[in-house]
Amino acid sequence: MAEVKPVFREVLPKQGPLFVEDITTMVLCKPKLLPLKSLTLEKLEKMHQAAQDTIRQQEMAEKDQRQITH
Repeated sequence: MAEVKPVFREVLPKQGPLFVEDITTMVLCKPKLLPLKSLTLEKLEKMHQAAQDTIRQQEMAEKDQRQITH
């Protein structure tokens, strides 16, 4: 294989200060997965669903009571 010679030659000063440019770059990190619903919202939805189920059961019981008495 042929050797590739660099286009630019590195030059370091022998006297005086050495300047270094520090360029900030974006660093990609692992994405954080956020829940679509908060835990509080999920608890409220479960409580609401339980209340709805209880109301439906009570309505069904009342409906059955009315049918029995008629």
